[in-house]
Amino acid sequence: MSASLILAFLWVIVANAIAMLPSRRNHWPAAWALIAAGVPLLGWVTYENGPLAGMLALVAGASILRWPLIYLWRWLKGRDKVDTE
Repeated sequence: MSASLILAFLWVIVANAIAMLPSRRNHWPAAWALIAAGVPLLGWVTYENGPLAGMLALVAGASILRWPLIYLWRWLKGRDKVDTE
């Protein structure tokens, strides 16, 4: 197993451990840190192991960080409605 896949699995374990911790701030600082670490890691996984492994890592990361993606989707949909009026 390549080093990038090992780090990607560790990222998933850390992300799940962070999700289990109680937080008054709704985990947003941790989400930003996970995104900042995950984007270069995703590129490294794709570069070393090919696009299929990269897509699987992207799906795994998106399933863990689904709320930032949901908010991004809502924001993009809201911008589209404002531009068309």
